[in-house]
Amino acid sequence: MKLEKTAADFFAGIGLVTMGLVKQGWEVKYALDYSDEKRRMYEGNFRGGHYHHKDIREISGIEVPKVTLAHASFPCANLSVAGSRTGLHSGESSTFWDFVRLISEMGELRCGGKPPFILIENVEGFLTSGCGEDLIVALTALNNLGYAVDILVIDAAHFVPQSRVRLFILGNLFGLSQTCDELEQIMSKPTDARPQKVKNFIAANPTIRWSLRKVPDLPQRTINLADIVDETEQWWAKERTEYLFNQMFERHQAQIRLMMQNEYWLYGTVFRRMRVRDGIKQSTAELRTDGIAGCLRTPKGGSARQIIVRAGKGRFDARLINARESARLMGASEYLIPENISLNNILFGFGDAVCVPVIEWIAKNYLNLLFDELNSAMKTSLPAA
Repeated sequence: MKLEKTAADFFAGIGLVTMGLVKQGWEVKYALDYSDEKRRMYEGNFRGGHYHHKDIREISGIEVPKVTLAHASFPCANLSVAGSRTGLHSGESSTFWDFVRLISEMGELRCGGKPPFILIENVEGFLTSGCGEDLIVALTALNNLGYAVDILVIDAAHFVPQSRVRLFILGNLFGLSQTCDELEQIMSKPTDARPQKVKNFIAANPTIRWSLRKVPDLPQRTINLADIVDETEQWWAKERTEYLFNQMFERHQAQIRLMMQNEYWLYGTVFRRMRVRDGIKQSTAELRTDGIAGCLRTPKGGSARQIIVRAGKGRFDARLINARESARLMGASEYLIPENISLNNILFGFGDAVCVPVIEWIAKNYLNLLFDELNSAMKTSLPAA
């Protein structure tokens, strides 16, 4: 038997994980999400009729085709430091357990139906949620399904001009338990994809069945914020821009004035946050000018919409980041932006997604190598004809 590069994408959203996997030779045979707007965006980019508009709590493992990889980007609301932090057993984040249930059912309902590989994505806060207990419970549940596990933490800023740190769990059914010496040998190899806080977590939890793999360092980003700016977009009127300027701390206003002295455009981003300014807690525009945007968010409120600014040539301009720029910040510049879906829903789709080149990197440097090794091992274990 030979494995094929097939995948199921749970919590698929608008399909950026699908895009990253496809670019590395994988075929997504099944995609699931409960949002009709996300389905319409997904199907506008990926044909084939494999997207299922349904709540994960309503499906059974027998409905999922046999695949080699199962991916899940389950909701982060109860794990994120920006969310409720109520943990893995509450709210939307509890749908992790439905993913576990489905994987179990795939093994029970179909001979050999459990996917050999799993990939799970969530916020970095998963590492510390419940003082680390949520992640321990999740990894133990995957161990109980037969998966040995690994953890990576990757900032999308290595690929695109956006600060977006995410935790990835990788599991496989064929990883043997590693001794403390073997774990230490792999963890001693420097890689920024497995930072010290991840190594500390692994070392502190020897009862977890680990299967760590050597991975290279993450690449150095080659593009900056200026490279993703859509210059066809209209900038705000002077009055609105001045209002934003007056919401800034004095040090940020001074920075803008300095940027305006240049004969070329310099770019930055702004988020509005409640801060104590001039002795009063009030909406404050915080400026960032290091060449990357802040983490894209779902636009649930006015403060969640990120603002792009440019200064130079004696001017200062500002406006909201648009859909095309959001796509570029997610490494999905070729994504087909739909015309029949509201801008807010489009931005929600991108803000709730996974950065495409991060998935490509994981597929190229981890999943594909593991896939090739397993296929080779299965080939050599077959009896001679």
